[in-house]
Amino acid sequence: MNDSVYVGNAGKDAPLDRGWILGHFKNAGDPRHSDAVEIKWGIHPPGDERAQWVRGEERTALLVLISGRFRVELPGRSVLLEQQGDYVVWGHGVDHSWFAEEESVVLTVRWPSVPGYAVDASDAAEPRG
Repeated sequence: MNDSVYVGNAGKDAPLDRGWILGHFKNAGDPRHSDAVEIKWGIHPPGDERAQWVRGEERTALLVLISGRFRVELPGRSVLLEQQGDYVVWGHGVDHSWFAEEESVVLTVRWPSVPGYAVDASDAAEPRG
């Protein structure tokens, strides 16, 4: 076994770290550890929503709809992702929130992977922004 290779399943691995499967928060030495990028496999039941807006964003993010119907709220704009492969990208300084209109699976990629974005524990739906 090569220690620089990890083979897994996003659906099985994601619940182990609240959806996040790659980023700075994985242990050093784990091939999934990265200071450059974070990846999340998000599974959201209908009506699931972010408890509070992310404010003062310093990263760039890409959110891709795998299945379902998912709304991303941005300042002055609401983006509805409703067809597989629909995506939205936002950058530095763009606040955001989200709402699952139907059961949804979304893939989120953020860069860089920056510590310190966790919100308080009461926001179990999306603890890392």
